[in-house]
Amino acid sequence: MNRVPMTIDGEKALHEELQRLKSVERPRIIQAISEARAHGDLKENAEYHAAREEQGFVEGRIQEIEGKLSEAHIIDVTKLENTGKVLFGATVSIINVETDEGRKYKIVGDDEADIKKNKISVNSPIARALIGKLEGDVAVVQAPGGAVEWEIDKVELV
Repeated sequence: MNRVPMTIDGEKALHEELQRLKSVERPRIIQAISEARAHGDLKENAEYHAAREEQGFVEGRIQEIEGKLSEAHIIDVTKLENTGKVLFGATVSIINVETDEGRKYKIVGDDEADIKKNKISVNSPIARALIGKLEGDVAVVQAPGGAVEWEIDKVELV
């Protein structure tokens, strides 16, 4: 089995979604199917077919989440010693060497990545360039427009 890194927050979010799907969505859809069946002929019953389709999506998502949780390697970054080294789960402040533009990213698992929340996948080019480097080091990120150098300003394990 291939273990996939995940933060505690990522695990919590998946458990919450799984709980909602099983305790709220699944019963609601079962009720909708039951009500649609009561309307008679199922061949031309759009409500029935829509509810069955939604049921398929929900059951698929439940299986997907359960699979991800079974393969997850949960990492609690708050229990790691902060040596200034960029690790999975770290929040990294970086400065573009050329433009002095600053950015701050948290390195998370693939399923947790959300650029709008400044969370980048551990498999992204930026994260791959940063992992293992120390505060003050310069990481070269291969971008579509060419190589970009980022200086690691601060590493936080929060």
